[in-house]
Amino acid sequence: MNFVKLSTVVVASSLLSAPSYAAGKPYSPFSVSVSRISTFEADVGDQGQNLQRDTWLLGAKTGIPINRQWSIGLNVNYDKLNFDWAQNNQTLFANNIAPWGDVDRYGAGLSLMYRPNAQWMFMLAPKLQYAYADGASSSNAQSYGVVASGMYRFGNGNLLGLGVAYLNDISEVRTVPYLAVNWQISEQLKLSNPFSAGFSGPAGLELSYQFTDTIDMGFGASKRTQRFLVADDEQTIEIDEWVSFLRAGWAVTDSLMLNGYAGYYFNSEMELNSPEIVEEIDNQTALALALEYKF
Repeated sequence: MNFVKLSTVVVASSLLSAPSYAAGKPYSPFSVSVSRISTFEADVGDQGQNLQRDTWLLGAKTGIPINRQWSIGLNVNYDKLNFDWAQNNQTLFANNIAPWGDVDRYGAGLSLMYRPNAQWMFMLAPKLQYAYADGASSSNAQSYGVVASGMYRFGNGNLLGLGVAYLNDISEVRTVPYLAVNWQISEQLKLSNPFSAGFSGPAGLELSYQFTDTIDMGFGASKRTQRFLVADDEQTIEIDEWVSFLRAGWAVTDSLMLNGYAGYYFNSEMELNSPEIVEEIDNQTALALALEYKF
């Protein structure tokens, strides 16, 4: 599960988010983050199988201006996904696969930003990911893709644009369009993207309210996707679900940000690619906590 880019404490994504910060804080080119996501138990399919998920997400990123028009960024992440099945001795998907335990997910990406003038901003970001369950080979679990977007800055400083992610995921190619937005509706109210678009899905939308210089809250939603290898013969699992969440953010210092999340997953399904079998996952709630430190 990828809640927010706590990057996730999601809530995806792959739960975690990019919360708002008070104006006037110094620019920090480097940041590290750690997030923890836990879901409540949910039924999978109609054979009495029950699943509870825990996720650790670790990430680091940097963004460095080259000159007035160009800047470059780098991000790396490692995620540990634990699937706790109520009946580990029971097979899944009509007896085609045994329950898996841990999933390891490694990722890295570059981003190149170009600002030809004060109004336009363009971004190109290639990505690489490996995601595989216990017993599967990491060499067969590679995914790669690229995210591109263009945004327009209005006279009041608000940003609005469109983006698309082309993703050559394990055994599947996907194209994911998304709305890119950073819109200050009022002095306290803002609409923005809580996620980074990529293998976990589109960027989503979050409406947040800044109560004080250090406290804000937000409500958001997005579609989240997770795909990983479970066997070396290219058998994959894809979990596709919608997530909505409430977020409370606290800027502990200018460098340290803490976010807590209460999420709800719905319209969820789990698909085995070979043979192609889809099982529904009951709606479930989740809790997440994310720490980010900038320096």
